[in-house]
Amino acid sequence: MYPAIAAIATTITGEIGVYFPPMAILNAHGLSQSFGDFDLFSGLTASIPNDGKVGLVGPNGIGKTTLLLMLAGINQPSSGAIHWARGSRIGYLPQESADAFNGRSHTVFDEMLTIFADLRRVEEKLRHLENEMAAGSDSEELLAEYSAVLEQFELDGGYQYETRIKQVLQGLGFGQADWQLPLPHLSGGQKTRALLARLLLESPDLLILDEPTNHLDVAAIEWLESALRVWGGALLIVSHDRYFLDKVVNVIWEMGRSGLEIYRGNYSSYVAQRQARWELRLQEFEAEKARLEKELDYIKRNIAGQRVQMAKGKLSRISRELTAIHQLGFDGARGKSWSELSGELGPDARSTRHSMSVAEAAEAIKNLPRPSGRHRTLNIRLTSDLRSGNIVLRAQELAVGYPGNTLFTAAEIELRRLECAALIGPNGSGKTTFLKTLLGQLLPLAGKLEPGASLKIGYFAQAHEQLDPAKTVLAELTSHHEMFVSEARDYLAKFLFQGDDVFKLVSSLSGGERGRLALAILALEGANFLLLDEPTNHLDIPAQETLQEVLEQFEGTILLVSHDRYLVDRLATQIWELNDGRLDVFPGPYQEYLAEREKAAQAEAAPVASKRTNGRQPATNLSNNALQKRAAQLAALEDEISQLEKQLAELGDALQAASASQPFDKIQALSIEYAAVEQQLEQSVAAWEKVVHEQTLA
Repeated sequence: MYPAIAAIATTITGEIGVYFPPMAILNAHGLSQSFGDFDLFSGLTASIPNDGKVGLVGPNGIGKTTLLLMLAGINQPSSGAIHWARGSRIGYLPQESADAFNGRSHTVFDEMLTIFADLRRVEEKLRHLENEMAAGSDSEELLAEYSAVLEQFELDGGYQYETRIKQVLQGLGFGQADWQLPLPHLSGGQKTRALLARLLLESPDLLILDEPTNHLDVAAIEWLESALRVWGGALLIVSHDRYFLDKVVNVIWEMGRSGLEIYRGNYSSYVAQRQARWELRLQEFEAEKARLEKELDYIKRNIAGQRVQMAKGKLSRISRELTAIHQLGFDGARGKSWSELSGELGPDARSTRHSMSVAEAAEAIKNLPRPSGRHRTLNIRLTSDLRSGNIVLRAQELAVGYPGNTLFTAAEIELRRLECAALIGPNGSGKTTFLKTLLGQLLPLAGKLEPGASLKIGYFAQAHEQLDPAKTVLAELTSHHEMFVSEARDYLAKFLFQGDDVFKLVSSLSGGERGRLALAILALEGANFLLLDEPTNHLDIPAQETLQEVLEQFEGTILLVSHDRYLVDRLATQIWELNDGRLDVFPGPYQEYLAEREKAAQAEAAPVASKRTNGRQPATNLSNNALQKRAAQLAALEDEISQLEKQLAELGDALQAASASQPFDKIQALSIEYAAVEQQLEQSVAAWEKVVHEQTLA
């Protein structure tokens, strides 16, 4: 494998004589990966257009990262072929990049500057030419050279590259104090973010991202969404963040052991299409099973009669069909002739001329494998026999935190039965502390906190600290709910703990496995008020979808702490936002909250026109001459402000109208110009206010 840093900008030379479909940057055919006798996946075929934005989804362990490493040119498949467009540049972001900058000792900002080394050399040349001209050399050749170099420098973004670096670093959560940090001093998560920043600035033709949101807070994720929506090249993204995929991609690849299912549209569109495909395949499966049963009925009635030869022929044919379906699955076998299927079957199946017996055929039909289309998921049901009162939670003038350290205050909170409140806010703002206060583990610092009547609380802890690391999975479950071993094993199987998995120590479980065990225990509690602290952490997308369905059907009340915006969007009836030491309640769903937040941001950014008096002058003691000068000064400033406001509006329209097909640099340039005009407008308004203030004092 190449070092991680080498994968930042790999240039593909292509292959002579290889045909590329129009506008395709990458084509893969028949990719397989095996480890000994174990086939991780096989038969993967797909292509990525030059401007394609692809989201790759599938259960944990299916081989998504392995596939990305192949498509990035880092690892080789066991079989199959990958062809890249000649001259294309591939950028790859691994999940963890702790070793990305090994051997590099300069600062974060200096690392970003290395990307623009050619531009900086041109910049130095411009300074040299300027010094020559300043020294008195003004030959036509020198002026012509300077003009040509300057024009190319501007076209290549020479006046914007430092601003771009600052925008990207700030967008990904690097404050100015972090820019001068030496690379070796960065944490693993910071190195991953720094590598992502470098990739965005390099603008490769195909950007491959493996869980890019893992080390980002919500603000940084939203910034990244905006940047990738206008990305000019191709994208291939693996992410468990369904909301992120919804906002960024326009194609979904669903990965399975035997291939890729391709869906047009974003994640939500994929979910709807997948359900429709599943229902269609199920209908085809039932029809095929009915046909085979009808054939078998004919065989049974005629195998010993006058039409014995026809019956034997039918038995031989359905034996081949059943063999193919059992070996390749319903999807792999459907619609193919025996000659096509024989190449995919094992040598024993291809060489045998022996038909099944009637009893064997009947058993094979009975046990036909159902079509694929749904991954193995959790089988959860959350129920409660106890109904709570209509008011589940009420608080007034609440202060939450620790003695001497108030984390936040809340003027008024009310949560009613069957509602779902989503508690959102930055890390460290007090979300988990609030849940512990509701559980009675901490006392409020001030105010009233009144739980409703008939509450039975179920708590899902983010760190799963309620689990005993010294116990096995089976022992931990039975310590919370007494049941027979066989019953407990059957129950744990619904949460994907099968076979010897139940004897694993809790301390050896992965984050996802701990989450599943905590959910298994929670489902037995019969709670009517759920406190959920990051319940989808470490769950793959199929498990997230299952949990979402369960929570949507839950006939109780939920207080949800989650960075999973897709889950918040689907469940929340009100948003509780923690910000700057306050909890503010928005009485509506997530999309309405976002719209209100955007409206407030626009209002804050707009200049306050009401502060201007449109030339109306207060009484002053100034002379007429001074008044005339002030009036002229005010008129000039107001004219300047009017022009800047018009220019800002035009730039805003241009930004809003910018399509995803436009180059990232162009969008960035518009953003930079908008910010510059906005700053100039603020300065002009401030100058106008100063003149008015001085005039008032006079």
